Amino acid sequence: MEETKGISDPENGSSSYGGLPPNPLSFSSSSSSSAAAAALYRQQQTFDGDRFSAPKSLVRHPSLVKTKVSALSVENEFALDKIEFVPAMRSGAWSDIGSRSSMEDAYLCLDNLMDSFGLEDPEDGPTTAFYGVFDGHGGKHAAEFACQRIPRYIVEDREFPSDINKVISSAFLRTDTAFSEACALDGSLSSGTTALAALLTGRSLVVANAGDCRAVLSRQGKAIEMSKDHKPMSCKERRRIEASGGYIYDGYLNGQLNVARAIGDFHMEGMKRKKDGSNGGPLIADPELMTTKLTQEDEFLIMGCDGVWDVFMSQNAVDFARRRLQEHNDPVMCSKELVEEALKRKSGDNVTAVVVCLQPQPPPNLVAPRLRVQRSFSAEGLKDLQSYLDDLGC
Repeated sequence: MEETKGISDPENGSSSYGGLPPNPLSFSSSSSSSAAAAALYRQQQTFDGDRFSAPKSLVRHPSLVKTKVSALSVENEFALDKIEFVPAMRSGAWSDIGSRSSMEDAYLCLDNLMDSFGLEDPEDGPTTAFYGVFDGHGGKHAAEFACQRIPRYIVEDREFPSDINKVISSAFLRTDTAFSEACALDGSLSSGTTALAALLTGRSLVVANAGDCRAVLSRQGKAIEMSKDHKPMSCKERRRIEASGGYIYDGYLNGQLNVARAIGDFHMEGMKRKKDGSNGGPLIADPELMTTKLTQEDEFLIMGCDGVWDVFMSQNAVDFARRRLQEHNDPVMCSKELVEEALKRKSGDNVTAVVVCLQPQPPPNLVAPRLRVQRSFSAEGLKDLQSYLDDLGC
């Protein structure tokens, strides 16, 4: 059976130098019938039992020297801002089945998105990288489907890369629609998945999230959350759910699902469609986007499923990963250590982590500056001191 590349092995990690996703040129066009799409998806599922194969090689970077830096002055910060920073992407991922009976997570690391699909980057344009984490529920098919389709729909979009935000949102929704059509023809595919995708083009970082996976950026050791968890109990999601006719019971959407946004789940009554059969149910696949311009201060990005964040606070994960990268500067080893630490902390889910290094060198040691405090006596205080000394006969 042919091997599917670029999707996670439940127990082994992979580096960004490894497997590639399916070539988009080999897919049928968007005008193909739904039956053909479902059949094609079935052919592309290449399992070895319940496991995907993934490269085991660890790629180590030669830059292992720890560097001490002092606090930057205002002049130095201004000078750095004037230098055009270009991130040097290196990525790795690791996944573990954990205490669950089956593996429902998938991930993808593409340091050069266009090259991975056999296409060329625009002339004189920056390289685009894609990273994704997909946490399935009710089965693994939705996660695998989204892992393949979202990057493919991005590169196929005519507005890519001119309008990244619009393109990545469209890719999520097209994937949701395509999976609905596939499930209508093959009920055994019925399942759902959360989806977290990061697109880096030059200095621009765009993170799209639907569900409770999370992306956290390390900026000089400070955790910057690049996504929000879509839980039914959050105020924003609760208002939207209730406005669309849904309800929350014991923290679960319609008493069934513990996320407020996901791809798939068309088999669950009242989720994607209202009771009258019309669209507009409480569960949506629309991603929430967050963007930032990367600078020299940005060190690495962590992406993980909720199995990571159930036992790690964002800053805790950044501190942990930063120490490990200072030791070996290897994103594959770092992602593996994050997953293993999550399991040691009794995470009860599948656990998947992706680490994207943005610098060629390891994160520097941060040294807090010692402030010089000037102390002085007032004239009145000096008089009191002199009077005290005179009384002592000094």
